[in-house]
Amino acid sequence: MRIHLSDHFTYGKLLRFTLPSIAMMIFTSVYSVVDGLFVSNFAGKTPFAAVNLIFPVLMILGTVGFMFGTGGTAIVAKTLGAGNHEQANRYFSLFVYFAFTVGVLLAALGFVLIRPIAAAMGAVGELLDCCVLYARIVLLALPMFSLQILFQSFFVAAEKPKLGFWVTLSSGCTNMILDSVLCTLLPQEWKLVGAAVATAVSQTVGGLIPLFYFFRPNDSLLRLGSTRFDGKAVWRACTNGSSEFMSNISMSVVSILFNLQLIKYAGENGISAYGVMMYVSMIFTAVFVGYSIGSSPVISYHFGTQNTGELKSLLHKSLVICGSVGVGMVAAAELMSVPLARLFVGYDAELKDLTVSGFRVFALSFAFIGFGIFMSGFFTALNDGLTSAIISFVRTLILESAAVLILPMLFGINGIWFSTVFAEGAAVVLGVVFLFAKRKRYRY
Repeated sequence: MRIHLSDHFTYGKLLRFTLPSIAMMIFTSVYSVVDGLFVSNFAGKTPFAAVNLIFPVLMILGTVGFMFGTGGTAIVAKTLGAGNHEQANRYFSLFVYFAFTVGVLLAALGFVLIRPIAAAMGAVGELLDCCVLYARIVLLALPMFSLQILFQSFFVAAEKPKLGFWVTLSSGCTNMILDSVLCTLLPQEWKLVGAAVATAVSQTVGGLIPLFYFFRPNDSLLRLGSTRFDGKAVWRACTNGSSEFMSNISMSVVSILFNLQLIKYAGENGISAYGVMMYVSMIFTAVFVGYSIGSSPVISYHFGTQNTGELKSLLHKSLVICGSVGVGMVAAAELMSVPLARLFVGYDAELKDLTVSGFRVFALSFAFIGFGIFMSGFFTALNDGLTSAIISFVRTLILESAAVLILPMLFGINGIWFSTVFAEGAAVVLGVVFLFAKRKRYRY
């Protein structure tokens, strides 16, 4: 039975509705992990370190998709809730076209500046060449990657979350099949190129399929068509999606700081160990990101209809879900630390031991991270981009940056691993303060 945005959501219905988005984000993370596995085990330790070093920069350039996906979806879903379907489709078309245009411009800019950026991050010699080679190939698909991210949110607003999952599955399978072929059959010096091509092609698939779907007649709530430029609407989407924009930029900046600190305290091994943690963390975090993507249009819709009772119910259920899943993740991560490290870097005993010891500390952050992600998404869904941006900015940039710079001076390399735990725990406190401060305004 099809679930509609206007329904009353029990725990079961909420989980069923958000499950495709959760699965979509998990699978997106899984195929990124597979990419890392092939690079590490076939291309070698230096190319693996290069991918982990330059990946945050690529994510910064791709954040336009997050911004217009989350910020635009909140506007579109609220407009649908108010009963204006034609205006909702005009907004939808505007955000898709604008995000693609910005993606083209950022790809061109990144192609030119990627070498000096990588050098400024500490890459030299072979590491620098690998960073530039991988990034320039992936940047060719940046406009499509921006659309792939954007459509992940809009599929939910269109009441087609399952279709979003199948698109992601197609993109992920493309990446994994190409990785398995190119990284194993190409000569050693071309294996990194093969991994980059696999990523670029998969991102293109993930962006093109939704374009074809929404341009054609379909039975969803949304369809691409003619529109006109509306600077005010674009600005509203930017401000409303600024939290996700800042969150992704901040996480990328923090990753760069992590890499700089790890070069100082542990050298190339530190970057590789952190890369393993990031790949695993992407899968766990994807559960919460997917839940936020899946639940936000529902929250926006009921906010648009002024159904405060349902809004309150959605908030309470979501907090319970985030807490329960977070505790389970910590237990799972502690149990899997050794086999996961062996899977990625089992060929190097010293690197494996460093990865295991660091991951056991880092994994404690999973108990808190879901709250920060959901609370930021919750305020975005309420069209309160400022509050959402403050939570994201403080959580990902201020708290974690300060921690990763200060704690290593007190605790050495363990301070680097613990900095995420500290930042996520403090972010929960900040989110609770805002929930209480805003409860009368939004009546949840």
